[in-house]
Amino acid sequence: MKAKIVFAALAAAGAIALGVVAFPPSAWAAPGGALKVLDPDKDGTVDVAEAKAAASTLFDQLDHDKDGTLDRRELRGRVTAKELASVDTDKDSTLDKNEFSALVEQRFKAADPDNDGTVDAKELKTPAGRALLRLLVK
Repeated sequence: MKAKIVFAALAAAGAIALGVVAFPPSAWAAPGGALKVLDPDKDGTVDVAEAKAAASTLFDQLDHDKDGTLDRRELRGRVTAKELASVDTDKDSTLDKNEFSALVEQRFKAADPDNDGTVDAKELKTPAGRALLRLLVK
């Protein structure tokens, strides 16, 4: 029993360090946890407008210096160097809210392989879905 608790604590700490757990563990534990956090209309899916709204909220939370941009330190590994370069239209090595939103849209499209304009719980569990979640929730 004690070993299971220690292992769970270590796994959770590792997940947090890697940026995998981006919102409260209780949200993950509930059925469709991520979906419940991101689905204000409770239709069982996240559409691009809901994704962008969540991303906008997170952007404001991550912008610690309140300069209207996110630098690599503020992004904390949520974005690869390649992704940053692809959406950093002004080439200042930061993302403003429009550039961040463009990245959300890219990841949303990748997480929506059936192109129905929504991402469901199953799609959020894929690598592309988890990448999208890193941009949507703290």
